[in-house]
Amino acid sequence: MKVYGIKNCNSVKKAVKFLKENSIPFEFVDFKETKPTKEKIKEWTEKSDIKKLFNSRSTTYKNLKLKELNLDDEAKIEWMAKEPLLIKRPVIEYKEKVLVGFDEQTYKKELL
Repeated sequence: MKVYGIKNCNSVKKAVKFLKENSIPFEFVDFKETKPTKEKIKEWTEKSDIKKLFNSRSTTYKNLKLKELNLDDEAKIEWMAKEPLLIKRPVIEYKEKVLVGFDEQTYKKELL
């Protein structure tokens, strides 16, 4: 299992805490150290909804004024590869699935 995100993100902290408390082993990949490739992001969008993955409520989205560009899915993937802080965190890869964001009920159902 891989957990993608940034260390100081509250949702990532909650996810990591949940995994540790439930003795679920994982590898952490920090977006600030390792940007995901466009191919990786496309893979995620095939297993999860791009609307969920692309964080249009983030400060980065607002600062870059991306709303005005009316991005299509391909452009969103390009932007997420350039600016990983546009990706809703955490992204968890496990088995052949992808979970986006932290939702304790979903985690309990999917991971326990």
